[in-house]
Amino acid sequence: MAVSNPPLRALLALAVGVSFAGLIALPDATARASFESPYTLEQTYNTALRYVRIDRSYKVTEKDPNAAYVLFEYRDPAGKDSQGAIELVPTPQAVKVVVQLPKMPRYHEQVLADGLAKKLRDELGEPPKAAPSADAGAPDAKPD
Repeated sequence: MAVSNPPLRALLALAVGVSFAGLIALPDATARASFESPYTLEQTYNTALRYVRIDRSYKVTEKDPNAAYVLFEYRDPAGKDSQGAIELVPTPQAVKVVVQLPKMPRYHEQVLADGLAKKLRDELGEPPKAAPSADAGAPDAKPD
């Protein structure tokens, strides 16, 4: 559909431009980096706390080992401060580690997640092998 009215055309172009600019300027509020830790919840939590406080020198603002989270002040390479969180969610097979920096691009979260995963491997060594299930050694049942 062609718009022949110049003021209307300019208004339409402005509306499209503003809409497009809004799409690329808004940070993704749901962006987060995560990985599965094969270590225990306690091992993963303690390593995450040391990683944030000691290795990265971030100020820990709140922590709770029972709820398995660490809140901290993140400082990006340019010196800009924002809030960050590391949450740990136990699953039957592993501990899901979620790193969130809501005001930063996702790659900042991924750098922290990768650093924590490396620290876990370096400090705790090879992850424990999964124990075989009780059914794994049982012979297949044969119908009569």
